[in-house]
Amino acid sequence: MTQKTGAIVAALLIFVSVCAEESAPRIYSVSPGALAKAKARFTAMDAALQPAFNKLLADAEKALSVKPVSVMDKPKAGPSGDKHDYFSTAPYFWPDPTKKDGLPYIRKDGQRNPESHNEFSDSPRLGRVAGNAETLAFAFYFTGDEKYAEHAAKLLRVFFIDAETKMSPNFDYAQAVPGVNTGRGTGMIESRSLKFCCDAASLLEGSKSWSAQDRVGFKQWMRAFFDWSRTSKNGKDESNAKNNHGTFYDNQMVHYALFLGETDFAKKTIQAALENRIAAQIKPDGSQPLELAREDSFGYSKFNVEAWFALATLGEHVGVDVLHYETKDGASVRKALDFLIPYAEDLTKEWPYERSKKVKHSLQSVLLKAHGAFGGERYLKLYKQGAEWEQARENIFVAQ
Repeated sequence: MTQKTGAIVAALLIFVSVCAEESAPRIYSVSPGALAKAKARFTAMDAALQPAFNKLLADAEKALSVKPVSVMDKPKAGPSGDKHDYFSTAPYFWPDPTKKDGLPYIRKDGQRNPESHNEFSDSPRLGRVAGNAETLAFAFYFTGDEKYAEHAAKLLRVFFIDAETKMSPNFDYAQAVPGVNTGRGTGMIESRSLKFCCDAASLLEGSKSWSAQDRVGFKQWMRAFFDWSRTSKNGKDESNAKNNHGTFYDNQMVHYALFLGETDFAKKTIQAALENRIAAQIKPDGSQPLELAREDSFGYSKFNVEAWFALATLGEHVGVDVLHYETKDGASVRKALDFLIPYAEDLTKEWPYERSKKVKHSLQSVLLKAHGAFGGERYLKLYKQGAEWEQARENIFVAQ
């Protein structure tokens, strides 16, 4: 490519990006403007992103064959007696072997009870709807092919809008512990995938398959769930959680608030999280004591870092810089990530905090954004060590 040709291509990309940004829907799981830039690069057939776009479209083709599911698919209703109510059981609780009926269940941290993801649990169904609807909606946005929008709309409509199949907008019966309670605030960790449904709904705005009635119906559902999350006992309990549950609660509240146009609430929630949660969760050396206390301590430390990076992206939409914030004694999200980095760079390096033998988890989902925020080559180098990194969806929305 000659210098002149390169300049023409660059100018074309800028022009297409500006046009795309003017018509791009507002979604909040990616940085402001990232969606429009990605559309411009897709339209220009940017070779650097082709593996990622190809993977996205391949995933969308698979999602086309996924049948709509709903909370009504449970063999029987949960504690409320109404199948419309979401129900799941706590993943780390098991029948007490010393009791004939196994009740009350006892906690075994790190040991997932398969009951929590069986056919009686709505957790897998919600995750399936959220993941597939978002993938299909992205495919529609980039290609304009109505077949993707039609199926994404159907998945959302069945789960959230249709009177006969929709879920009631509450999590009163999430992660119940048999013999102890019928649901608890901790269960709201499972509702974090609703943000992908919000993004999917926004991406479908230009589709004939997503009617004005659908838009109103879904927003009404999200408004009801948002209100329940702030006022219910379970919602308040999760808001008060000190560990990753509190961070993910803030993520949910901010994302839903932005989707519903509550910008001031979103900004205040992020600012409060910076002032209250970082100091309570992260030490100046980057360790996270509340996560290190868990059986899978590396996995949960990484989990909370992911929550903070997601909150950082939301912060960009309201002008709050999360990733460069430091407490007076030097604790920060970057320190929390850097605490984990050496163990991801060298898989033979012993993780001294693990209480059971676990595979160390990948940090792929945050490394590209860390590189963009902090510079240097360390994060990017580690990112590119990941298997099939060229196909990762992060490539589409975060510049390398």
